[in-house]
Amino acid sequence: MDAIEALLSRPNLPPPAARAALRRADGLTQAEVAEALEVSRVAFHRWETGQAEPRARSRAAYLRLLQGLAKKHPEISMENKSA
Repeated sequence: MDAIEALLSRPNLPPPAARAALRRADGLTQAEVAEALEVSRVAFHRWETGQAEPRARSRAAYLRLLQGLAKKHPEISMENKSA
């Protein structure tokens, strides 16, 4: 797979507000999730506020977590929503 294909096939994360809503719905803190993903709490906060995006390794793990939380909390949409 060339570099362009790798970028095009990169999975999309839900919008930042949906990310935060899913985490809160499960009673998780930013610190807990950051520790599980092996990133700083500040970096994780930036992902949830849309100030930054995770890199490939963290992105895949974060997406897996979000998909699992979405299954547990189907009332929370992974689509675009306002904060």
